[in-house]
Amino acid sequence: MPNDYVPMPDWRDDLPAFSGANGLDRDDQLRRDPQGLKHLRAQPDTRVLPIWRGRVLLSPEGLGLLSPDHALFATLAGPEIYLGRLSDGVLGASEAAGAFFARDVSAYEPQESLPEGGVSFDATELGHPSLPDSHQFAELRGAMARLGPLEAELAATARAMFEWHRSHRFCAVCGAPSDLKDAGWQRRCATCGASHFPRTDPAVIMMITKGNRLLLGRSPGWPEGMYSTLAGFMEPGETVEKAVRREVAEETGVQVGAVRFIASQPWPFPSSLMLGCHGEALSEEITVDPTEIEDAMWITRERLLDVVAGRDAVISPPRVGAIAGWMMRQWLADRLL
Repeated sequence: MPNDYVPMPDWRDDLPAFSGANGLDRDDQLRRDPQGLKHLRAQPDTRVLPIWRGRVLLSPEGLGLLSPDHALFATLAGPEIYLGRLSDGVLGASEAAGAFFARDVSAYEPQESLPEGGVSFDATELGHPSLPDSHQFAELRGAMARLGPLEAELAATARAMFEWHRSHRFCAVCGAPSDLKDAGWQRRCATCGASHFPRTDPAVIMMITKGNRLLLGRSPGWPEGMYSTLAGFMEPGETVEKAVRREVAEETGVQVGAVRFIASQPWPFPSSLMLGCHGEALSEEITVDPTEIEDAMWITRERLLDVVAGRDAVISPPRVGAIAGWMMRQWLADRLL
């Protein structure tokens, strides 16, 4: 084989994190059934995923799923969300088996120094006295590639939901405090009666190519060497295609013609849905808007091969699990036709 050969995984196995079929039934009808939820919580195979200030509990096997009566929850009575249960026939699931909840344990105050905020990725891990040393609360970005489809959806859902609750404690209509309802899937204002539901912010993330070259950009504050495909939030009244063209033009001045949707990825940082697209550039000249991004460049397919393989002197490999890296690998393998 040539020295620059990089094996590409089969497309059926190489999917972005938080994607793929997993058999989880979100079971929305049970959210409004307190007695049914109480029954599920008492089942021996029900598991709870703890979330500490946006960090998920990890074990050597994957997620740190605990029993509802675990000592961790004894004094940490934070909000709880019903995530769902395994569909009938999945892994031998029965009618009342394989239920999953998530519990916010952010009230825990560790004795050691808290992780610093304001960084794009913090690799700090944190334990708890009731847990073995092998179980640590960690940033989901660093763990997403090692989670299977079921665990990934559980983690992404729990993190996004608790972030929504944290930032939406007050009614948007009258400003009064609101309360959790429907197993955590709604907030209701006791003052004016308004109901509020979780939100997901759509964002476009795009492979912009022109012939044999790919457009990459870099945001301020990213780790050294990190470049990625361009991305941005959609605006009200926009189509996906128009959002792609607008964002690329705003950030780099490059004009984009044909746009097509490729794949999507839930991105719970804090609550986005990434809409992966492929756009064909009509122009080449780059004019960076410093209020949007720090740098942008065209790279050839051959250089991208070195980037993905970790051989480039300037650009670091794309993060495993993120849809940007997935689209890059698909383009290298000629799957974005």
